[in-house]
Amino acid sequence: MRLIVCALIAILTLAACENKGLRQIQQQGNGPDEFIIVPAKPLETPDSLAALPQPTPGGFNRTDQRPLEDAVATLGGQSGSPTAPIPGNDAALVNHTSRFGREANIRATLAAADAEFRRRQARFSQIRLFAEDTYAIAYRREAISPGAVARQFQRAGIPTPTAPPGRR
Repeated sequence: MRLIVCALIAILTLAACENKGLRQIQQQGNGPDEFIIVPAKPLETPDSLAALPQPTPGGFNRTDQRPLEDAVATLGGQSGSPTAPIPGNDAALVNHTSRFGREANIRATLAAADAEFRRRQARFSQIRLFAEDTYAIAYRREAISPGAVARQFQRAGIPTPTAPPGRR
């Protein structure tokens, strides 16, 4: 009997140590996932059917969504390689935004700092009785409560838009 109890405790302890990654977001319910549905671009008839390019298996279709390129084009930019040199007409903007200095490898620096922060926060966050989002656990102290911030601004006399009822 004692051996069975010890085996059950060992199994439960090992099961509690499972690490599913930083974000553990699961679909709630059995309904459709609305984020999977992406509308296609409308079909277009080209000016000349002879001028159509050859099909490329595994390549892009003219009606495929390309959100990054579409956003750049919508904002007035030119789509191209993200590692291409800065166009001449954007040089003034880049110089102005980097006037206080900039770090060339800021993404790697921030990724390393974030990994170190999560490592320090995860010392005791691996053992959970119920599944929780480990990202939310790590950044719980950093989260901002919109209702509390709105009340703080209102007490300070700063005009704020009214919050929806029940969200204060």
